[in-house]
Amino acid sequence: MMTPIMVRRTKEDALATRHSLLDAAERVFQAKGVSATSLNDIANQAGTTRGAIYWHFKDKADLFNAMMDRVTLPMEDALNKPAAPEAGDPLPAMRAALLHALHRTATDEQTRRVFEVATQKVEYVDALCAVRGRHLEVRSDCLASMQKTLKQSARHRGQRLALPSEVAARGLHALVDGLISNWLLDPTAFDLRSCGQRSIDAYLSGLGLPATA
Repeated sequence: MMTPIMVRRTKEDALATRHSLLDAAERVFQAKGVSATSLNDIANQAGTTRGAIYWHFKDKADLFNAMMDRVTLPMEDALNKPAAPEAGDPLPAMRAALLHALHRTATDEQTRRVFEVATQKVEYVDALCAVRGRHLEVRSDCLASMQKTLKQSARHRGQRLALPSEVAARGLHALVDGLISNWLLDPTAFDLRSCGQRSIDAYLSGLGLPATA
């Protein structure tokens, strides 16, 4: 019969194995790409067996999504920031959240690694349809949040957006997402935080919502 201490140790060991597998997946996915990575590759990197992987995950897509869930990506992080009260201007909070996303990408190694895997190392083949679905869901939620913020900010300021709110939100999302993706290709090419701030502020001004208003 297992004692409470033994049960706790077993749970702790299982959690440690799970984290070890996810750490290994991050590194192998980054090095080889998701489609080219086998479960054996991940097991070998983690110093365990395929059986250990199947104990924790259904398949590679399940493992991939668990890896993504463990690290909130910059755009999702921005989406999860608390919004301003309905009566207030939500734009400063959204702008601060987007700038924080750029800062976190530039300074946090694990965030950068997982974002690189998610945007540059995955092919949406049949076995990874669940991965594509998750990506689309996150993008849809982020666009809806941006659109709501831009409309509310324009209404609060008594301004008219220079573009339809849906188009404006897609442009802002593409701007931030594109900056991060291009920076990941060559982090020495430009300062992500400085360039990102100036680009975001210029875009918002072009919409009729200057950041200093």
